[in-house]
Amino acid sequence: MTKPLPQDPMMLELIKQARRHQMTRRAALAGAGATAAAVALAACAPGGDTQLTPATDVSDSEKTLVWHNWSLYMDEVETDGAVTYPTLEKFTAETGIEVEYKIEIEDNDTYYGKVKDQLAQGADIGADVACPTEWMAARWVNNGYVQKMDAANIPNKKNIAPAYMGAAFDPERDYTVPYQGILAGITYNKEAFKEATGKDAPASLEDLWDPSLKGRVGVLSEMRDTIGLILLANGVDIADANSLTEDAYMNAIDFFAGKVSDGQIARIKGNSYSEDLENGDTIAAIAWSGDTVQLNLSAGTEKYGFFIPDSGTTISADLFTVPMGATHKKNVEELINFYYDPANAAMLAAWVNYVTPVVGAKEEAMKIDPALAENQLIFPSEEFLKNAYGFRSLTGQEELTFTKAFQEVLLGA
Repeated sequence: MTKPLPQDPMMLELIKQARRHQMTRRAALAGAGATAAAVALAACAPGGDTQLTPATDVSDSEKTLVWHNWSLYMDEVETDGAVTYPTLEKFTAETGIEVEYKIEIEDNDTYYGKVKDQLAQGADIGADVACPTEWMAARWVNNGYVQKMDAANIPNKKNIAPAYMGAAFDPERDYTVPYQGILAGITYNKEAFKEATGKDAPASLEDLWDPSLKGRVGVLSEMRDTIGLILLANGVDIADANSLTEDAYMNAIDFFAGKVSDGQIARIKGNSYSEDLENGDTIAAIAWSGDTVQLNLSAGTEKYGFFIPDSGTTISADLFTVPMGATHKKNVEELINFYYDPANAAMLAAWVNYVTPVVGAKEEAMKIDPALAENQLIFPSEEFLKNAYGFRSLTGQEELTFTKAFQEVLLGA
């Protein structure tokens, strides 16, 4: 049983201060998206019908594990240039398992390009656990690259929020467990938006195409979010293969390309789009929810709003996965169990500002900061999520075709 979250006032103040300065992992990453070469590489996964065998688990004799994750996606404290991770230290104190935490995932495609050969062979990729985004994790599961987890070692798995169950590639979460959830919507500068459009807030995605915002609109270079929102606005259910067809997708691409070519959309960025909101170059953007929280923390006021269109929003997650070549699976299962304790999940959420997938974490967050617990972008209600859709799994050919079309617009921008 894990210990309750410390209620030392100094510790709670440290968490609050860190939240004000902590960038989210997506805002910290550089670049506008995968290159065409990386896209092609990722889409064409090594084939073959060879069934891989899990590596021998030595967790009982080796109390260690290596974790590959995204930049600034973990609670951290920097003292005299040295970075420590409070929840990981707590985990080690309770379990005796040392964690080598490595920031290795720049984006899904380039990370896959680094480890794809080892994954295909069932060899060690240098990590016992990695957290790719759901669509990439689905590829790993479908290709047989990851180990099945032992639910008996993860009793806190019962705390997975129902919204994260039932994925087509892993309906019972036997091979993947959510780390953090991701929402996309519209982030806007409240004052500037009203000055430009005369409206207090966007009412739909259509408001991004208001002529008064020409040249001041930004979108994400992540295809599933930007095109996903456009598809939803077009009445396409992005979770349904009968609705999200190639024709529907290409119609959305044509619409997107038109908004780029006529100058309505001026910026297509990955993880630095928030800088354009902060310096005023962008008034409204298709954005990630966690970054909106961070923008307001940095501004010290509720300067920015986050709007989910009635037509719907995209939702996904980054997932714990154990590659076939990992030799410390049981240790990873203890790690997952630790982060699925609501108190530990709340402590992590206080830093990363993304959607926690852990039931009970909201109640624990009240002990840290009531405002944190009431923030719909971190602890969304069922009502808030009623129009959230996951982008359906794509075939290898669809992945190549869809991403190539999107990248052509980006390269021509």
